[in-house]
Amino acid sequence: MSVVGVSYDKPESNRKWAEKNDLPFKLLSDREKTLAKAVGAARSMIPLPKRISYLIGADGAVLVAYPDVKPGEHAEEVLADLERLEIGKAE
Repeated sequence: MSVVGVSYDKPESNRKWAEKNDLPFKLLSDREKTLAKAVGAARSMIPLPKRISYLIGADGAVLVAYPDVKPGEHAEEVLADLERLEIGKAE
């Protein structure tokens, strides 16, 4: 399983922020907003991307979409979905 974060910030800014906050995952830079536009995170009137998340299977298929991520709750939400999906596989 992999976790990847994406922001509009420069790679060096992302690296410093990830180190400062001891992130256990990679934080990528989307300076041109290409990915943000493709996944619906870019907003025309606000300079910050919308916080969205996707749980993607090993085959590249989107298993769950989270269109309105609340950072304080999101990890538990994703872990619950992972557990639910794993249980569904075993049946």
